[in-house]
This record gives sequence, C-alpha cells and structure tokens, in this order.
Amino acid sequence: MMRKNDLDSNPLKQFDKWFDEAGASGETMPEAMALATASPAGIPSLRMVLLKGIHKGGFEFFTNFDSRKSLELETNPNAAVVFWWKNLRRQVRVEGAIERIDSEEADEYFRTRSRGSQIGAWASHQSQAISDRAELEKLVKDYEKSFSDREVSRPSYWGGFRLIPDSIEFWEERPDRLHDRFRYRISADKNWILERLSP
Repeated sequence: MMRKNDLDSNPLKQFDKWFDEAGASGETMPEAMALATASPAGIPSLRMVLLKGIHKGGFEFFTNFDSRKSLELETNPNAAVVFWWKNLRRQVRVEGAIERIDSEEADEYFRTRSRGSQIGAWASHQSQAISDRAELEKLVKDYEKSFSDREVSRPSYWGGFRLIPDSIEFWEERPDRLHDRFRYRISADKNWILERLSP
C-alpha cells in the first residue's frame, strides 16, 4: 500500500526510486515512455520514446527535429509522458512544458550512441515518406562511406528535448480498482504540493 508519508517530498527523487525498483523487478525497458504531443489545432499524437536521463529538473529524450513530434513540440511546447511498469503494477504520468536541450549536451549524448545509431540519425529523415526499405539502406551505406575514416558528427537536425514537469502522478494498482494515486503539482510559489487522488 502506498502512503503519503512514505513518498519523498521531491517527485523527481520519488521517480528515481520507482525507476530503480522497476529495473530491479526485471522490466525489460523501464526507460520506455509514451510521449503525447498535440498540434496547434489540438490534434493529439502518441508514440513510445526512451528516457535518457533527468537533468536540470526535467525528463530528457532525443530525436530528429524534423519529425512529427518535434514539429508539434516546437509549435505547441507542452507534452505528457506515461511510464508503465507491468511487473510492479505501477505507472507514472508527467505533464509540463518542453524546452530544447543545448547543443553541447546533445553532442555529449550523441557520442555515447553506437556508431550504427549515429549513422542512422543521418540516414533517417524521420516521419517522412520513402519509397521502400532499399532507399533507407542505400542512405545508410552512403553515410557509412562518408564517415568511414572519421568520427560521426551529430546532424544539426538531431537533438534533445526536456520535459519540465508541473504535475507528476504516481499510480499503483490495488484490489477492486481502488488504486493508490498521488499527484505532485507545482504551486504558484513554485513549491510541490502532494495530494492523494480518488481512484
């Protein structure tokens, strides 16, 4: 049973605790999160992305800036993510504003990716229509040749976003659908308020 007094006063620290427990429980990809964005007209879209860390008070992920998600985030810089950890019967919902990660941090993360993933960032014009798989594979080969004798640099159209939360909800399954739900929300004076929600 989840009790208010058992939760950290800082939701990011509480998230770290649950994230570690999810990994220890055998979850295959505890970092997987569903990211919801919306167009300026309010049309929603949803996809799975990977959390790459929590820094400067926000949840970070990386992508192609020409992708649908990026274009929506540039015109409507608000988003929501949800984590679902089946083994623990827990989910975490995060909502807030979006900001771009600076170039230096994006470069630093890009260097940690496998060479294949780095080449893939150049070859993929994410979310754009292509004729067939062969077109993509040809682009991969072309970029492998181009970078054959040097380090793969980060494309200028590839980088990261940070979701700065103003609301984080921790949900844990309980019998008879009487689930435990606790929400942290930012007050007007920028302090976190923790409250239990009805299931």
